[in-house]
Amino acid sequence: MSGADWNRPLWNNVLERRRRGAMPHALLLSGPAGLGKRAFAAGLAALLLCENGGDGACGRCRGCLLVAAGSHPDRVEVNLELREDGKTLRTEVTVDQIRRLSQRLSMTAQFGGHQVALIDPADLMNTSAANALLKTLEEPGAGTVMLLVSDQTSRLPATIRSRCQRLDFVLPNAADAMAWLKAQGVDGAAQALDAAAGNPGLALELARGGGLALRTEVATDLGQLWTRKAVPAEVANRWAKGDGERRTWFAAQLAQAEAAAQARGARGPLALTAISDFNKLAQWFREAGRVREQLRTPVRSELLLLELLLAWRALAPAARRA
Repeated sequence: MSGADWNRPLWNNVLERRRRGAMPHALLLSGPAGLGKRAFAAGLAALLLCENGGDGACGRCRGCLLVAAGSHPDRVEVNLELREDGKTLRTEVTVDQIRRLSQRLSMTAQFGGHQVALIDPADLMNTSAANALLKTLEEPGAGTVMLLVSDQTSRLPATIRSRCQRLDFVLPNAADAMAWLKAQGVDGAAQALDAAAGNPGLALELARGGGLALRTEVATDLGQLWTRKAVPAEVANRWAKGDGERRTWFAAQLAQAEAAAQARGARGPLALTAISDFNKLAQWFREAGRVREQLRTPVRSELLLLELLLAWRALAPAARRA
């Protein structure tokens, strides 16, 4: 199997379908980034195009060698393309990409077996692209298997979701996640896993990419805003200039962890004074999620962040604010 061991049940599920000759024409691989969906999709595509077959691709046949070289004629992938400037990626999968895919899949497989299409990220198809994909999903060619990879499946139209068999990728238990991180050579695996809310792939990214230091900085900012030792506009401008989306995610996660700790009578990661209104904190948490979504669009990010941080400061108990 390709990918993490915690996805073994999903892999076995697909193998069983394949043995019964009941492989779906479209699979939706759904779940947060960092859980191995993309390695799973690549491994499944390789297996379907392998000329020997088994519980995994053999790695030696003509099909496997062509997949490894990126030149298998019956494997096609749709990703975010570069803009006309040739430097920056588009923010959505376009209708022209899906039309080219559909035209390709309408032809017979060159090697006489499966045709495999990977669409990643499927949830970033625009409305026209999603509509164009529907016809192919409704009338798939013989041997066609489409693998749609999605980190945020709720963004996909219901018409797309209903035409796919769904594989849900979920967080592994803490012991399996810790063992995997240690096998990757991560120092401070427990801290990284806590910062990633139990997501091992994200924990690995944080540990290797400086994310833990950024999370600590966000925690400091939230604490100082709570005690009025920081100016919201200054913090908002700094966040807007450097990874505002991730900072907002950390802020929401830290606030949620703080609330959970205080509800247990424990000390939270922000070590705040007592939270007096958990309902308002829950509203703020939802607002942080909304802001994070909007930060992916062309907006005045510093204004969005300022509004969010002002709302955070307003949550502090009246005595502390005074």
